[in-house]
Amino acid sequence: MPTTTFKTSPNGTLTGKLRVPGDKSMSHRSIILGSIAEGTTQVNGFLNGEDCIATMNAFRAMGVDIIQNTTTSLTIKGVGLKGLQAPKIDLDMGNSGTAMRLMTGLLAGQTFDTTLVGDKSLSSRPMNRITKPLSQMGADIVTQAEGRPPLQIKGGKHLAGIHYTLPIASAQVKSAVLLAGLYAEGETRITEPGITRDHSERMLRGFSYEVVTTGEKGENIKLQGGSVLKACDIDVPADISSAAFFMVGASIAAGSDITLEHVGVNPTRTGVIEILKLMGADITLSNHHEVGGEPVADIRIRSSKLKGIHIPEELVPLAIDEFPVIFIAAVCATGETVLSGAEELRVKESDRIQVMADGLANCGIQTDVKPDGIIIQGMEGKGLTKGTVDSHADHRIAMAFAIAGLRAKGEITILDCANVNTSFPDFVKLASGVGLAISEV
Repeated sequence: MPTTTFKTSPNGTLTGKLRVPGDKSMSHRSIILGSIAEGTTQVNGFLNGEDCIATMNAFRAMGVDIIQNTTTSLTIKGVGLKGLQAPKIDLDMGNSGTAMRLMTGLLAGQTFDTTLVGDKSLSSRPMNRITKPLSQMGADIVTQAEGRPPLQIKGGKHLAGIHYTLPIASAQVKSAVLLAGLYAEGETRITEPGITRDHSERMLRGFSYEVVTTGEKGENIKLQGGSVLKACDIDVPADISSAAFFMVGASIAAGSDITLEHVGVNPTRTGVIEILKLMGADITLSNHHEVGGEPVADIRIRSSKLKGIHIPEELVPLAIDEFPVIFIAAVCATGETVLSGAEELRVKESDRIQVMADGLANCGIQTDVKPDGIIIQGMEGKGLTKGTVDSHADHRIAMAFAIAGLRAKGEITILDCANVNTSFPDFVKLASGVGLAISEV
């Protein structure tokens, strides 16, 4: 992948209307479930980023006819639950941990062997949290040292449903077990310690597959193996994780007033909105409606004076992907922001706690790093200096520091930004269009 560097200039203001690309989590799942459904599934709003393209190419390699009508529109000719074919190549998941984890669950139930590989970053990420419950179901998965990819998944294994209690709230682990449960004998049941995004459950129901949730907060999820998925049409809303960069940017840049259109506001994903509101952000939602069982709204954000908070731990899994840019909000607030219970951030595309702390230090901001979080002393952005930041090929780190450029005293240079294309193609073009002073070199 070619090297890409971002450079930002200070004193920008974000104004206007913008629709960010489609939700990455839902785009992955639409391909996975559409491929194993019976009939033809139409997908609109597809995220044409490198992560989702990797998932699409994997299913094409397993015999699924997927037609890309436009950059955001797909036609998937499903082959049914047992219709996938043995690929002739290793399946390359690129930089996508979501794809690798969900695919591992799905492939554990196939009759053929597969090998999942990824790029350097993905190959360093442990997969034990996935392989442990899948092995309990009867899967045979061979990993490299410390549970890292490549993953060799042996086919033809008899899977049996289990009752699995997640040690740490994780939508990816939950989804992998549910996908394996489609092929397992009997009932697969999952108990979550905290609520996580529920796109898999919602979309399975959209494909006419019964998923039962119980408990006060829907923390118990179960399904029976061996039923049929029926094709449906999917409208993927704009990704709230991508929208989060502009929520923070408009909050911290004086004079900003921006509206983000058609954003998915699934209640298991709105932690970033709740956290920013607790910090004093001026955020209003309008035009509420549903598409394919998913709630959608337009989000208006105006600049405001933010204050530091102790982030409630129950909101952590609901905003796990948005914390890099939330850290930027904390820097531009008054008072102290404390994050704890966020160990999950250390096993993302990078160690997002440490990498963000290192980048902030290069821009004049010292933080107190903890094993499960961080403490940030807000300086209203006045302490942000010019600097050079290594994103460690992590798309969310790169975009977070691009937003930090709105309040820095000088140019911020962000290295190794090519992987922004995994989740937000055309980020620089769209961000420039609403007032962010950013260039790509």
